[in-house]
Amino acid sequence: MESSTPGRSAGAPRAVIWDVDGTLIDSGPLHFAAWTTTLAPQQFNLTHERFRSSFGQRNDAVLRGFLGSEIADSQIAEIAAAKEAHYRGLLREQGIGLLPGVRHWLENLKEAGWRQAIASSAPQANLDAILDVLALRSYFSAVVSGDDVTHGKPHPEIFLRAARMLAVEPRRCVVVEDAPAGVEGAARAAMRSVGVLFAHPELGADLVVTSLEDLPADAFDRLVPSSL
Repeated sequence: MESSTPGRSAGAPRAVIWDVDGTLIDSGPLHFAAWTTTLAPQQFNLTHERFRSSFGQRNDAVLRGFLGSEIADSQIAEIAAAKEAHYRGLLREQGIGLLPGVRHWLENLKEAGWRQAIASSAPQANLDAILDVLALRSYFSAVVSGDDVTHGKPHPEIFLRAARMLAVEPRRCVVVEDAPAGVEGAARAAMRSVGVLFAHPELGADLVVTSLEDLPADAFDRLVPSSL
């Protein structure tokens, strides 16, 4: 990966809005372990394939997919709360690392004056745990969780909310995503996108890479020029 720094914006502010799972970190194994344990009393055998197909969705959608659309909201809330508490316990006990290239880009974008936010379907408590375990809070001026929106991805609500919190126009935002729903949501928000081929074989993003280490040094400047 090239080491030069993206150019500092001389005009209106620009922003990068980050998904978390599959872009910043690989939390899949911890989530799978937490779901498996939590769903055991429901006599639901979670396969890796079923887990991968649901990964990144909000818990209400995941549980309706697993246990049926007739499941009560109260039961969804109870199961989801138990699963996420177990996940956070595993996260703090076992720790987690950033994916390749992430630290480089977080630092370079911050130095170059890009505003940065998180927009994740995860609950706020999970994002707080991740930010604390990895000491990432200094990079982000806004954090939007699944708790903050009515509609999950691919609805653009989460990205538009992040842009408002950053005070940046949607057309001057770049979304970093690893899932088709997130890439679609970025397009529906009129934002450019970088797709990371982490868990999905194809992404319709404006720029697609297998790893953030593969991004050219001027990738974000090309997507949203400072003069735009």
